[in-house]
Amino acid sequence: MIDSGKNLIYGLKKRILIWITAFLFSYLFIYLIDPFYYKELLAKSFFYIAEDFFWVLFFSVIIAEVSLLIDYYVNKTISWNEKSLRRVLIQTVLQIIGSVAVVILINFIFESFSDSTNVDYRKEIVLISQWIATNIVVSLLISAINTGNFLLENWKKTALEAAHHKLKSSEHKRAAMAAELQALKLQIDPHFIFNNLSVLSELILEDQQLGYEYSESFAKVYRYLLVNSKKDIITLEEELKFLNSYIYLTQKRIGEGVHFDISINENYKQFVLPPLSLQFLVENALKHNQTSKSNPLKINISTTNDKYLLVYNTLVPLINNSKSAGLGIKNIINRFEFLGDRKPIILKTDKDFIAKIPLYENQ
Repeated sequence: MIDSGKNLIYGLKKRILIWITAFLFSYLFIYLIDPFYYKELLAKSFFYIAEDFFWVLFFSVIIAEVSLLIDYYVNKTISWNEKSLRRVLIQTVLQIIGSVAVVILINFIFESFSDSTNVDYRKEIVLISQWIATNIVVSLLISAINTGNFLLENWKKTALEAAHHKLKSSEHKRAAMAAELQALKLQIDPHFIFNNLSVLSELILEDQQLGYEYSESFAKVYRYLLVNSKKDIITLEEELKFLNSYIYLTQKRIGEGVHFDISINENYKQFVLPPLSLQFLVENALKHNQTSKSNPLKINISTTNDKYLLVYNTLVPLINNSKSAGLGIKNIINRFEFLGDRKPIILKTDKDFIAKIPLYENQ
């Protein structure tokens, strides 16, 4: 979108260039109107030529500034986005009126302080007409340069914004694909399947009812992964149902090596977040920490008053744990880019790891 409230020619260097341009075109147009002007001028004394030079420069600066001022206020009041032809016509008419007004005003001031008894009015009218024509041409030229610069800068700005949005969209898609890939890995991960099937077979031998409940949770986890891994958002309530099934499998497999504490405000359950966000954070905690009965891993999930989901876990690093690249956490952060201004907040100390995940109202 074109920023219609801003004149882009502000810098002193650019302004001086505009003044010089106005000055040169003033002399050029004077020559086109009266080719004998310079021949007569060069026959005059040095001081007369210097005085003529000064006044042409003075009027050129005034016309340039008036032209820029008109453009500035037109830019503030009339947008280029709608009725561009009307905008051009209004700007042109105002430039012409401004040029004529400057000539009339300056001529009036000079007439007030000069002796008009021996003035050749016919010649005076011709000179004023030439002056008005010159000022109109210079004013329109300056306006065209300023407008061209204005439109070019806004085009560059719009192009940069479009490129930025395209980049963000690409990052969002990449994060979503990474999340989907992670979910797919979980679906086909032989260790995940083997571990759960091993636990299931043991439970069936020990307690058929418990084995049935375990298989139900196992099926719910896979169903959720298949149905929701490609979605952009999901309600917190659905995410928690999936997480409960995932936690059930984890606790049956690990036992007392991990303790979960979940405390969620009921008012937030219809808020939304990217699917698998909680599972990724829980899996991240399990992957990088010890889960022993003597020193169990603690994972707490709660909501805050400022509409955040707080995922906390103690740090009990594995003895031979290789340093993580943090790609999983980065993917979670990237998936929130298009939901709003609030982003996940990651805090890590020597003793614990905290992730604050923003919740958004379901539109």
